[in-house]
This record gives sequence, C-alpha cells and structure tokens, in this order.
Amino acid sequence: MDFSVKPVLTGERALLRPFTGSDADTMWEIIGDPEVIRFTFPPNSELTLDRLRSWYGTRDEQSDRLDLAVTDRVTGELVGEVVLYEWDPHARSCTFRTLIGPRGRGRGLGTEATRLIAGHAFEQLGLHRVQLEVYGNNPRARRVYEKAGFVVEGVRREAAFRDGEWVDEVLMAVLDREWADHRGRPEDLSVSSTAR
Repeated sequence: MDFSVKPVLTGERALLRPFTGSDADTMWEIIGDPEVIRFTFPPNSELTLDRLRSWYGTRDEQSDRLDLAVTDRVTGELVGEVVLYEWDPHARSCTFRTLIGPRGRGRGLGTEATRLIAGHAFEQLGLHRVQLEVYGNNPRARRVYEKAGFVVEGVRREAAFRDGEWVDEVLMAVLDREWADHRGRPEDLSVSSTAR
C-alpha cells in the first residue's frame, strides 16, 4: 500500500480532489490568512508563489503522502487542503493535517473533509491509526476532530511559543476499530445509546 493513487472523494458539501499547479494561487491566499498562520505555521520567508506552484504541481507524483484539495462541491471553489503524511507501513499509521481558508469556515466543509479523508484511510487504505496534533488554543479545529471521532491521547504542555504566548500541543488519534464503530460520527453512537 502506498499513496500513489490520488482519489476524488465526494461528500454532501465537500469534494476532495488531487491538486494541480493552477491551485497554487488560491492556496497562496489561503496560506497567507492570519488564522491559518496562527494555527498552522509561522510565515516562512523562503515560501514564494513560484515554490508553491512547484509544490502543488508535484503532489500527484508523491507515493509517500496524500495531499488533496478541499473544494465546495456545488461551486468547485478551492477552500483548503487535507493531507495524510508520515506514513509508517509497519504500524499501518500516518499523520493527518488540514487547513481551511476563510471562505470555507463555518459551513461544515472541514468536518466533512476530515471524515472523508479518515474514511479513505481506514476503508480503502487499510490503516490502523490516524493521528494529529492541534494547538490547545484552537478550539474550532479540536471540535472538528472530535466530531470526526478523534480522541485526545495526551497534551504536550506549552510546547510551542506562538503570538507571544506558550501554547499546548494536543495529540489526538482514531483507530480502525473505533472508525468501524462510528464511521466518523461518534455523536450518533451516544444518541443511540441514550435512546435505549
């Protein structure tokens, strides 16, 4: 198993598709958004639009990671990305990350994109574990991950210095057997168990 096949994953609101070099201009805007910078990475002076074009233009060639564009299914507008990377074939695990730009927030696209890529990881790729890290001061992202079934495994206290303050890094993961139970909708399980 590797990530050489780049699928198109379709949900009710979101469509995940392979990147093309022409996506770089929009991703340049998204990556420059203050909230994206705050919760993902500090600005890098080496990042240029030309480098971004090269990066997104070569995502289809990567067999050790899966980068997919998150788009609005109705309009086709590119609003962000989801990535599976740091693949460990022996542990059948990988790390997940996502970023959603301002035009994609508050519409359920991030939650659906997370469910779509995690579902692909477990149901198509046969992974055992998908993990992620989220800053402790990013409750919106943490809620998205919890809604998709990720569970907090630990906290690296004050692990990063961001915007003049120390912030925690929260470690979260979901396992294949958990995914098989809830398919990215753990709230449905809790509703059905209280209805009994």
